[in-house]
Formats: sequence, C-alpha cells, structure tokens
Amino acid sequence: MYRVQRITTREVFPIPSARTGGGDPARTLQLLWRDPEVVSRHGPRQGLTIDQVVAAAMALADAEGLDAVTMRRVAGRLGVVPMTLYTYVPGKAELLDLMLDAAYQRMPRADTTGQPWPQRVAAIAGENRALFEAHPWAAAISTTRPPLGPGLMAKYEHELAAFDGLGLDDIQMDAALTHLLTFVQAWAQAAAAAQSARGESAMDDEQWWAAHAPLLSKVLDPAAYPLAVRVGTAAGTAHQAAYSPRHAYEFGLQTIISGLAALISNDSQP
Repeated sequence: MYRVQRITTREVFPIPSARTGGGDPARTLQLLWRDPEVVSRHGPRQGLTIDQVVAAAMALADAEGLDAVTMRRVAGRLGVVPMTLYTYVPGKAELLDLMLDAAYQRMPRADTTGQPWPQRVAAIAGENRALFEAHPWAAAISTTRPPLGPGLMAKYEHELAAFDGLGLDDIQMDAALTHLLTFVQAWAQAAAAAQSARGESAMDDEQWWAAHAPLLSKVLDPAAYPLAVRVGTAAGTAHQAAYSPRHAYEFGLQTIISGLAALISNDSQP
C-alpha cells in the first residue's frame, strides 16, 4: 500500500527548458551545413572552428546539464573571451541547434537490412535511447521545429527505412516514426527524473517508501481507493519501486510494436 504514488504529468514528463529553431533560421541553416561563405568570415587569428565551439558546449552540457551552457562558460572551456564565440555562433539558440545536430551525426546506426520490421523498429528505439543516455540534455529539448542539418537528415533517412516496405503511406511512416521517437524521449525524461530523485534524497526507492510508509498507512484509507491501493501495491512489489524505467521502456516499446502490427495488418487487407 505504501507504494501507491501520485505523480503529476509535469513531474513525470517535465516541460522542456529549451527548443530548437529559436534562432535566426537562415543563419542557423548556414551554420548547420557549414556554408563556406559563413565559415570563411571567421578570422584565422581566433584559432577556433565551429566544430570546436560545438564540442565544448556539448561537453559542458554532458557534465553539468543544459542550463550550464552559456557563452561565457563555453568560452572559458576554450580559453577565449566570450565575445570571441560570437564570431562563430550568433547566440545560444543557434548553438543549441548545432549541438543537437552534432549529437545526431555521431549516433551509431546499425544496419538492420533484411531483419524483421519489429527488430528494425526496436533498433531505432534503442539507438535513440542510447543517444539520450549519452547526452541527457538532448531529451529536454523540444524539437517541434527541428534543426534541418546534416545530422538530422541522415538520422531521419536511416530511421524511416525501418518502416519502409510495410504498406504504410508516407504520412503514416512519418507518424509512426514520430510516435516511436516521442515515446523514447518521454521515457528518457522520466528515467532522468527518477535518477535525479534518488540522487537528491540519497535513498533508493525502497528506502524512500519504507521511510514514508508509517505516515501513509495513517492517512490513506484502502477502502476509499481500492483500485489504486491494489494496483499500486502490485506494481510496486513487482518493481521494488513506484516506477521502473526498465519495465516502462520494455512495455511501452512492445505496445507500440503491437499497435503498428495492427495498423500494418489493416493496411495490407484489400
């Protein structure tokens, strides 16, 4: 009973603190694709490249989170004054797009040619899970206006192949991929929140609930919430926690694959 937990949507799926596409669109695209006209404007005396600036920002985000990425902090890592960075990147909005696209470019992409489609879909999910585990800050970014850089385009081309030849039309293929990626990103956010909670409390979930069990047993009437108590206790006992990232990922992915199987089956019927 003590495992019953009330979690708001904001706590499980925190609102992203940043979004792509927030800078000047034309300048961002030029930077993403390394337009020679833009790159050549950078004076050689600085001794830096756009790639070095992006790499420093990513290292900072990996170590301390996205909020730590400021032009001043990035400049400090590179050993230059902050104003030097503006020679390469107009501001943090454009830098964010460059960081995310660079992360996309570096993603390992497995060749699943010839494998059954559920395995191909699972591989795409796994690659994105690995991305968010390597760069947790990437999961906190809203990509409703994605940076159309070489990293994203290569990623999109690769991932669409998992749905190609299944009888889905182009709109369904895009929607299926978007649904899968949205699930993985939401899972990554929830998993990060659970890990953060354990770190801040200095207790694992079992210890935390054991500490709160006496008070909960006094205030919670099982007769008033019979379903919540029964289901919450069963789930908590099974997972040894109120939330299991591993189970949530496996269950969610299997549910998506099952739903896609039904969609594919319906579309294949005359």
